[in-house]
Amino acid sequence: MLCAISGEAPQVPVASAKSGNVFEKRLIEAYISEHGKDPVTNEDLTTDALIELKSSRTLRPRPPTLTSIPSLLSVFQNEWDALALETLTLRQHLTQTRQELSRALYEHDAAVRVITRLSRERDEAREALSRITVNGAPASNGDAMQVDGQELPGHLVAKVEATQERLSKTRRKRAVPEGWATPDVISNFTPTQKSKSLYAGAQTVSVDASGDLALFGGSDGTAGVLSISQNKLVQELPVGSPVTDTLWAGSKAIVGTSSGIVKIFENGVEISSFSAHAGAVTALALHPSGDILASVGVDKSYIFYDLTSSVQALQISTNSALITAQFHPDGHLFAAGGADSQIKLYEMKTGANAANFDATGPLEAVEFSENGIWLAAAVKGSTSVSIWDLRKASQIKVLETGGQVTSVRWDYTGQYLATAGPTGVTVQHYSKSSKEWSEPLRSAVPAVSVEWGSSAHNLVSLDGEGVITVLRSV
Repeated sequence: MLCAISGEAPQVPVASAKSGNVFEKRLIEAYISEHGKDPVTNEDLTTDALIELKSSRTLRPRPPTLTSIPSLLSVFQNEWDALALETLTLRQHLTQTRQELSRALYEHDAAVRVITRLSRERDEAREALSRITVNGAPASNGDAMQVDGQELPGHLVAKVEATQERLSKTRRKRAVPEGWATPDVISNFTPTQKSKSLYAGAQTVSVDASGDLALFGGSDGTAGVLSISQNKLVQELPVGSPVTDTLWAGSKAIVGTSSGIVKIFENGVEISSFSAHAGAVTALALHPSGDILASVGVDKSYIFYDLTSSVQALQISTNSALITAQFHPDGHLFAAGGADSQIKLYEMKTGANAANFDATGPLEAVEFSENGIWLAAAVKGSTSVSIWDLRKASQIKVLETGGQVTSVRWDYTGQYLATAGPTGVTVQHYSKSSKEWSEPLRSAVPAVSVEWGSSAHNLVSLDGEGVITVLRSV
């Protein structure tokens, strides 16, 4: 017989009446007094359930002293007994720990699976949300329509083709208009007119073709039209939520909002409203034909509208939130700057992605030059403007402005590029004769947006407090 605890022949063998295991009496009694269980089966056990087994044994000698070999052997035996009990306890703890670890790993694996499934469902829901197309609100002269196809309607395609053919033939031969501002004139620009603070939280300004009416708005849900010549507000346009972008289309004032609504006004009266974006509208753009409006938003989509009939014509979903947008001067391409640090070019007729340019961060502004081959782009938080050549599909120039850039605008001739930012307004000049860049103007007027005035003889800037400043030569 061997003890189930020590693995040795017991001197005083006892057996458990429940499990039948054999133990050394002193060891099992010590274990029961501490744990109250059978060390083998882990069942409840008391000393009353121990049965002493009869076996032949040698009488033990009298207790020796520690100065003799028998006494030392006795001490060693006691130590061994204690070690055997401790080893058994450690083995039990190890087994229990292994079981707990196995259960924890199983629960962790199950949690990871649940998180993965929920993340997938969340992404699918976001993707579905980004593809939602909502009918535009009824206009005064037509009903909004739901677009099922992925191409522009035929009459708009014909308009795009006609515009491209007309503009592309004359662009290269177009001379600088008589009376256009020279670099010397621009270098003498100084602030000559300043409005009062009208719309706090303003982000963008748009100047009409006459150069006299400035359209802008703020975070209070109101847009306004300022007469630059009179330096006073001539119209107020309620839009219901913070203004994110503004645009003139002839005499029509167009406003994009943080609630995803695009509103069109004429003579101060709302004539159309569209709510197709499932999130904030971040930018507006007008096609060179003047009849097609584009909007982009955080819902990863861009939308084309037919302004002649006040209907939504096409909505295309992309793979990232879109921040800024612009049409090519010939009207056959549409550019959008994404939060994924890409400048995306799309074909107007089909909405297909024609090309992507990789920037160094999320885009702040993109702007086609009137020469038709250059694209200016500014990255959020950057102090420089990158010039891209569409023919080479590469970056050809980086213009350092000395301060953060929030807005860029080419003039009609494609030789001046105005930038705006918190530290001021600059103008970069490209000389076609010398093929060199220069900076005729660097003004300390803080701005969030800038626009060219008539014949480039003045600049209209807007700051975050809704103050319009006009810079011109005196």
